[in-house]
Parts: sequence; C-alpha cells; structure tokens
Amino acid sequence: MVIGQSSWIWQRSNVAIDGRRYAHGVTVHGRSSVTIQLNRPCTRYEAMVGVDDLSMGLGAVRFSVYNGDGARLWRSPVMEGGDPAVPVSVGIGGQSSIRLVVEPEGPLGAVALADWAESRISCA
Repeated sequence: MVIGQSSWIWQRSNVAIDGRRYAHGVTVHGRSSVTIQLNRPCTRYEAMVGVDDLSMGLGAVRFSVYNGDGARLWRSPVMEGGDPAVPVSVGIGGQSSIRLVVEPEGPLGAVALADWAESRISCA
C-alpha cells in the first residue's frame, strides 16, 4: 500500500457483509482510494466487496479497480447495506500498481463502511 496516496483503512478479521462472515478483509470509508504498489509481475486481483454490516443497513457505495494509469478495470453496481457481496476478479497483468476506489452513492453513502473482503493478488 502506498501510504501517501491512500485513504484510511482498517485491516480486520471476521468482516461481515449481509450476514456472511469473511475470515479477513479491509474496511474503508464510503469515499476512499487505496493504492497498492505491485513489487513483482502479478496477473489477477480478486475479492468480495460490499457494505459492512457495521453500517447497520445505511449507505450505498460503488467499488472500482483502476490500473496505475488511471483506467478503470472493473466497477460494481451500486451496493446498499444488506446487499450480498459481489465478487471481483480483474486481470492486472503488466501493471505496476492498482488503485481500489469506493465512491458514495446517495445522501448516506459517505457514512457507509465498505469492505474489500478476502482480497488476494496472484503474482508470479
């Protein structure tokens, strides 16, 4: 993670999205950007994303994955508290960094806590 280019994160275990628990994940605010520098050739980023149950059903957000040049590689539908997690699987071959972005949707989007659960980067 690139500290100077990233928002607040909360790395934790047992994150919950729509009542389903995930062993590990990163929780961020409803408006966030986290840059991950890839220190070797990598091929894929995968995760389960959604609004954390700690948000008590409040807020809606949209998740995106960008490459280091700012091109969007993947975007979720609008996700509200209580929606099931959505899988992310993005090819990242040839990239030196990726950026994980959450954008608020609607009047309460900024109060939502958003999860990137079971995140993994496949590298050579």
